[in-house]
Amino acid sequence: MCSFCITSTMGKAPFVPLVLCVILAFWIVFPVKAEDAYRFYTWTVTYGTASPLGVPQQVILINGQFPGPRLDVVTNDNIILNLINKLDQPFLLTWNGIKQRKNSWQDGVYGTNCPIPPNSNYTYKFQTKDQIGTYTYFPSTLMHRTAGGFGALNVYQRSVIAVPYAKPAGDFSLLIGDWYKANHKALQQTLDSGKPLPYPDGVLINGQTKSSFTGDQGKTYMFRVSNMGLSTSFNFRIQGHKMKLVEVEGSNVMQNIYDSLDVHVGQSLSVLVTLDQPPKDYYIVASTRFIRKVLTTTAVLHYTNSRSPVSGPVPAGPTYQLHWSMRQARTYRWNLTSNAARPNPQGSFHYGKITPSRTIILANSASIINGKQRYAVNRISYINSDTPLKLADYFNIPGVFSLSSIQSFPSDGPPYFATSVMPASLHEFIEVILQNNENTMQSWHLDGYDFWVVGFGSGRWIKDSRRKYNLRDALTRHTTQVPIFTILYCNLLHVID
Repeated sequence: MCSFCITSTMGKAPFVPLVLCVILAFWIVFPVKAEDAYRFYTWTVTYGTASPLGVPQQVILINGQFPGPRLDVVTNDNIILNLINKLDQPFLLTWNGIKQRKNSWQDGVYGTNCPIPPNSNYTYKFQTKDQIGTYTYFPSTLMHRTAGGFGALNVYQRSVIAVPYAKPAGDFSLLIGDWYKANHKALQQTLDSGKPLPYPDGVLINGQTKSSFTGDQGKTYMFRVSNMGLSTSFNFRIQGHKMKLVEVEGSNVMQNIYDSLDVHVGQSLSVLVTLDQPPKDYYIVASTRFIRKVLTTTAVLHYTNSRSPVSGPVPAGPTYQLHWSMRQARTYRWNLTSNAARPNPQGSFHYGKITPSRTIILANSASIINGKQRYAVNRISYINSDTPLKLADYFNIPGVFSLSSIQSFPSDGPPYFATSVMPASLHEFIEVILQNNENTMQSWHLDGYDFWVVGFGSGRWIKDSRRKYNLRDALTRHTTQVPIFTILYCNLLHVID
């Protein structure tokens, strides 16, 4: 540094190089001080006992909590989280919706992460880079998700970034999902035996069937709603109140008003609710969708000046109206003029003007292999390899997976087991069609990245289906529903580490 100053100021007064050195030193040190914040956590995973449906059962606790601790962070924060596994099984957490840019080995799924053995620990290191929104975390291995170990993960904007709504008076996280009284190991044995899962026994909100949320009359509150269940969609509503949808999985959306909203497995969204009704208590309701037996749970929205408990019938919601749900999903639109985590508008990236380099059609099926029901995609029922795929790829270990094990289009023939991996190129833009031929709602998730959901359709995809694409203001999502006997169109920007 000083040699630069001396060379640049040769022939000038002696004090000038010193001044320049001080100025230059300041600018060198300043970026170090301005580095994005680090947040450090230590979590211990254990078994415990709880009675979420009135029957004592084994649950998974994080630092003694069920559900786990709520993570509140800020855009670009660096998360350093040491996870200590005290279970009797290997364990992993996935950070649902957090983009893992060039560090997919931190996403917490088998294949990119090695499961954490019992009585061992692993330190996750990732950054909430350029993200704002409502996310979650949950266990990704075995059937641990049915026992707990999940929680809310909220990413708030930096002070220099505006959001397209006034700051709410409060912020509530609602983790809603189906729940089983059976032990997670028993559910695992059911699947391993080739049998489908039974109907869930109930629905929980934040691990309870009775919970309460309190606010002041006349003020507006944000409700962050996530589906933490295993297999069941639900409809969410608040008695006597309208909901303004403002954010879906990190996308700021056109702020439409809804009486109720469908939330499918793995999805999250945020609504603003103004407490503009007479002061009393009101039902918060979640009920299952698309299954024969409708399960309902309630919580309470309590006005601070309330003198009356909840009353009247629990507001009814839709049950099996599939087309109603699809029509609602089509009303979710990107706010093209709103910034997201960066100052530039979300719509400044014109995904609809990019020509995809190739098309992939993925068809799911419930197949019979060796006399047992197994689930498959393009005839391949995935099996985990003993060697994590990222390690096999990095070290060129042969025999772990084959890039030709799964085809880009469905084909006729018997299903079979394989460690299926599809190749892609850096920054390749891919058109993906998800084909659901089964009579159950499906959820598809892209771990560590996101994609644009450009449309739903019925029947089978053909080239003319592209005429129906929304190439202007479709949402980016990390999880999408694929309704019964339908197809879904996605444009996917795929980045390989």
